[in-house]
Amino acid sequence: MKKLLPAIALALVAARALAAGPEYATIHMEIDIAKPAQEVWARVGKYCDITLWLNNVACKIVSGDGGIGTVRELAGGRVLEILVAQTELSYGYTQPAKPGEFYNLYHGFMEARPVTAKSSKMIYTLILDVSDKADQAAKDADLARRRTSFLGALAKMKEIAEAK
Repeated sequence: MKKLLPAIALALVAARALAAGPEYATIHMEIDIAKPAQEVWARVGKYCDITLWLNNVACKIVSGDGGIGTVRELAGGRVLEILVAQTELSYGYTQPAKPGEFYNLYHGFMEARPVTAKSSKMIYTLILDVSDKADQAAKDADLARRRTSFLGALAKMKEIAEAK
């Protein structure tokens, strides 16, 4: 009986974690850019331009032609992202589930939005499930890390777009 109690307790903890369900978090970020949206998008909006503005992460198109359904491989294959939405000045992507791993429903959406004829803003939104984190402090730290990384990416996009 003494051996059975720890197993029962572990099963109850696991069941409670599963029953809690997903906890979706959204990170919305934007930056003003002193260039028209079309010019901004031409400089930073191709699907593998991520290598220019996100800490020089390696990007390779592994299937598709740059349109919806295109798959990019980042960081030497550690990350796959599928293009699931696209307009003239935006795209959205998702990361597929990996067998045997927690699926955080990670999606990103990037848009160059016109503000005036001579200015725009770049908008980047992430959504993900943080229910796999141990506690609120871990959730907050994960979201803060992602926000910091992508705010840096937006600053780099602005630098690239506004360069002469």
